[in-house]
Parts: sequence; C-alpha cells; structure tokens
Amino acid sequence: MPSVASDATTATLEPPGRPAARWLILAVICLAQLTVVLDNTVLNVAIPSLTEELGATTADVQWMINAYSLVQSGLLLTAGNSADRYGRKKMLIVGLALFGAASLGAALAQSPGQLIAARAGMGVGGALLVTTTLAVVMQIFDDEERPRAIGIWSSVNSLGFAAGPLIGGSLLDHFWWGSLFLVNLPVAVIALAAVVALVPESSSRSGALSAAGTPAAGTPASARPPLDLLGALLSMIGMVGVVFAIISGPMYGWLSGRVLISAAIGVAGLAVFALWELRIPHPMLDMHFFRNRRFIGAVSGGILVAFGMGGSMFLLTQHLQLVLGYGPLDAGLRMAPLAVTVILVNFTGLSARLLPRLGTPGLIVSGMSLLAAGLAAISLFGGAGYGGMLCGLVVMGVGVAFAMPTMANAIMSAIPPAKAGVGAGVNGTLMEFGQGLGVAVLGAVLNSRFAALLPLAAAGAGSLTAALARTRTAAERTAVHDAFAAGIGTSQLVGAAAVFLGGLLAAVLLRRAERTGGDAEQAATAPGAQPATAAAE
Repeated sequence: MPSVASDATTATLEPPGRPAARWLILAVICLAQLTVVLDNTVLNVAIPSLTEELGATTADVQWMINAYSLVQSGLLLTAGNSADRYGRKKMLIVGLALFGAASLGAALAQSPGQLIAARAGMGVGGALLVTTTLAVVMQIFDDEERPRAIGIWSSVNSLGFAAGPLIGGSLLDHFWWGSLFLVNLPVAVIALAAVVALVPESSSRSGALSAAGTPAAGTPASARPPLDLLGALLSMIGMVGVVFAIISGPMYGWLSGRVLISAAIGVAGLAVFALWELRIPHPMLDMHFFRNRRFIGAVSGGILVAFGMGGSMFLLTQHLQLVLGYGPLDAGLRMAPLAVTVILVNFTGLSARLLPRLGTPGLIVSGMSLLAAGLAAISLFGGAGYGGMLCGLVVMGVGVAFAMPTMANAIMSAIPPAKAGVGAGVNGTLMEFGQGLGVAVLGAVLNSRFAALLPLAAAGAGSLTAALARTRTAAERTAVHDAFAAGIGTSQLVGAAAVFLGGLLAAVLLRRAERTGGDAEQAATAPGAQPATAAAE
C-alpha cells in the first residue's frame, strides 16, 4: 500500500489537466542521464586519434578516460547530499550546466592537460546528474508506478553503455575527436530548458511540493543543520582511492606500490568516514541505515549485480575480440542484444508487473539467477561461435532487467524520502564499486587460469599478446589461444556463481526484513531520519 508521503506527493505533482506530466519529466530525466552514461564509454574508441592529434602519451590517455569516472565516483555521496539540502531541481540544473560547459571545453581542448581537466569537470556535473535524476524519480512517482519508472531509468544506463562505442565509432568515421563531446551540447541545452519548465523542486527541508511544482512552506535556510564538510572530504578521499586502485590494478599489477598505497588510502578514508558519520549529530550519510536488513539486503545484492555486469562486460569484450576474432565495432554490435533485451523488458513494464506477484526478494533472486545462467551459458556454449553467446546475452538481459531496477527501488525505499538524494548517491556508489570489483576479481581469475594453462614456450607471459610473441609453431599458438579461452570460461563461471549466491543472500535478507518490519524499525530508530509521513507534512 502506498505511503502517506507517496500519496501526498503524487497528488500534489499532478496538476489538473496534466495527468501525464510525470512521464514527460521522466523523459527529460532520462535524456540527461543518457549523456552521463555515454561519456563513460564513448572516449575509448578515440584513443588512436588522441594519441596522434594531441600527442598524448599512454599515461595521458589513461587519465583522460579515468578522470571522469574518478571524480564522478568520489562526488556521488556529496552530490546527493547537496541535492537533498539545496533542492534537487537546482542541482539538476547546475549539473546540466556544468556538464555542458565542460563538454565544450573538452571539444576545444588543445593539449592533454586541458582535456583531462575538462573530463574532470564533466565528472562533477555527472555526479550531480546521476544522483538528482534518480532522486527526482523517487519524488514524482508513487509506490505503484515507481518500479516501472526506475526500470525505464535503469534501461537508459544499459542503452548508454552499449551505444557509447557505436556512437563514438560512427562520429570518428566522419568528424574529428572533439565531436564526441560536442554532441553533448544540444542534449544539455534541451534538457536544461525542459528541467526549468517541467521538473518540480523538492528538498529534504521543503516538505511536500505545491501544485505549481514549488516547495511548500518548510524549514528556513537559517535553520538547516551545519554542512558536513569533513564527511564530504573523507568520502571523496575514500572512494577515489578505492576506485583508482581498482582501475590501476589490471595495468600495474595488484601488488604494485601504486595500487596498494591507493587502496590503503581509500579503505582508511572510508573507515574514518564511517566513524565520523557515527559521531556527529547531522551526518551526510546516516550510518544507522546499515542496521536495516532491507537496506543491507539491497546493498549486498546491488554490489553483486554490478559485479556481474562489470565483470561480464569486461570478459565479453575480450571473448568476442580475442577468442572469436571480431573487430571492435563488430564486437560492440554483437553485444547489443544484451542492452536491447534490458530496454525491451523494462519499457514494456514486465518486471514492474511481476513485482506484486513475486515480491521484491522473489524478483531479485529470479533476476540474479537468470543473470548467472546467462553467464554460465556463454561460458559453456559461447566458445565455439556467436550462436551460443547470443542465447546467453538475451538471458542475461532479462536477468538484469528484473534485478537492477528492483534493487535500486529496494535501496531507495529503505531510505526516508527526505534523503532521496543521498540514497541515489549510495546506489551510484554501489554501481561504481561493484563494476570495478567485478573487473578486478574476474580479471584476476582470468589471468591466473590463463597463466596456469600456458604451454612451456610461453610460460610466464603476462598477456595473450606477450604469450603469442613467444610461440614458434602453429600448435603452440593454438595452445595459447585455448588457454586464454579456458581462462575466459572459468572466470565467467566464477562470476555466475558469485551472482547466484549474491541473489540468494539478498533475497534472504530482504525476506527477513519484510517479516520483521525492518523498514519501520529503521525509520523510527535512525537519528535524524524522518518517517515517510513527516516528509509530506
């Protein structure tokens, strides 16, 4: 049954004569979100052009790609807190403006340093957009429609990841590398105008939204709790350290000084952040949320869904190019069925219709089981050709469409409506962490298995290219390729097992939370947390 807050919000957000406004707002939000996701992958295809035209070194290219994700992941919690505090519409506007301005700077960059700085600026805008878009979805849709709305929002992520390399490759075939960023400008301008005209304002202190989309009378700015500046700094240090270690591990080695020092700084920063948040009266992230079994179940499942997706995308790219022999563009096209399946399932509302029948735990375990089954099918049947992989990709797509939006809805529902921005920050942070962890762990399994199966002539080689360079006969080259294919298959099976067990764990925790009323207990006991009804008063 919808909460009082949901009913109040829904009633106030649907002016007479415009009952479909919330879906138009969702379209605007998805447009803004799409630009953020595209820029996570679109630059990968431009590496040769950047090296040639800007004189970029390998280290420069790495920072051009990673500056965006590092800054974005480090600012997600802070961006979500800012949206709750100052207004989600305001922060959405600021995010779009920053993202558009930084995109223009990136397109006009004349040196590697300028492009790296512009990419970091895009990361700031991206952090604001990722958190505010999901927070606004939570505000404008009630309990009945929210699962389908989050499913559509989640589909945009899948579309962006799949379309990024394809769009990038098409643009580079006709224009210079700066066109990859210029395409963001019309999208940002259109989305900015639509946000100003359509999206209602809301914040943690404003209470319900008026029919005109303006905040009802609430707590004045002078009465707001103090900013948690130290918490924001600690969260940034912790997340940037951990994400940088995950990004650097496959390149420099997991036991290298760079990776170990970065990981130590990140873990220490997150530990101090947690201790600090427990001590202060007005924390940026209320750590008492982690006493809620529903929240813990959704968090654990969310990490493992992202783990499976991040790791599987990393492995599938290598599978298609290095095992089956496809080029980059052909490999991207052959991965598209995964994203297309996710989009079709979510836009038809299938997972939203199944949610009342299966419940949140049932739909999550079903989705994660399908994701695991798809990974296993690719491992077992995809080595001989694309046909076996195609079946696995479709099954994976259905699983992702079931599990990911349901998980996001569970995380957001476990947090009071006044903290929707922080909840979106937590969800985004989990996705970043889980995807990086998937690449790190499954990549390590791949390398270990590959090294163990190499023929004697190529023993000790650290990569497929290095191993092939040491071979002298066709039989040795075939043995190296077989060893790599076996490593890919083993790592996919490990990922499938982790995702399946994670689905069971998440379902058990969520089922227990439903039986014990964990949400009500958490809302009542967490310091500073507002009950759902309070948010609408």
